Amino acid sequence: MVLDDEVMAVLTAVVMIASIIGIAMMLPRNPEPFLAIGLLNERGKIGDYPRLLVTGEPIRLQVFLENHMGKATMLKVEAKLGSRGRIPTNKTPLDAKPFLERIVILNHGQNATIPVEFSVKSEGVNLALVFELWMYDTSRGTWVYTGRWCHLYVNVTRGGP
Repeated sequence: MVLDDEVMAVLTAVVMIASIIGIAMMLPRNPEPFLAIGLLNERGKIGDYPRLLVTGEPIRLQVFLENHMGKATMLKVEAKLGSRGRIPTNKTPLDAKPFLERIVILNHGQNATIPVEFSVKSEGVNLALVFELWMYDTSRGTWVYTGRWCHLYVNVTRGGP
């Protein structure tokens, strides 16, 4: 009868572990809400970004956005010109006037790829094309910096006369 008691103990342990795992899998989870922003090249791919620009000539990129806030959210992308060492942080946006803005509303779980076209008017080395993500706060009635941003370092040379 020792064998039967051991088999019963093992079966009981297996059933208990399976039950605990099953219950844990069924409990609702509250994932941490987040937003995402990314920079894509003209063809919508990561990499192969333009590195040398000419003043006044158009540059084409795409900005990828994704919403996992648990609700529909109005988002704004602000494009600004910075430099090496002068870019935003996850707490403060870049202190510069935006040269381009795009607004989109995304439902929870939705993403969008937004084509942007612009030109840079000033020459420089290691200039940062900064794309900041802002969210509209309906309770305050104002735009709030999300702490999410991406940038691309470029060199800009003067074009023809």
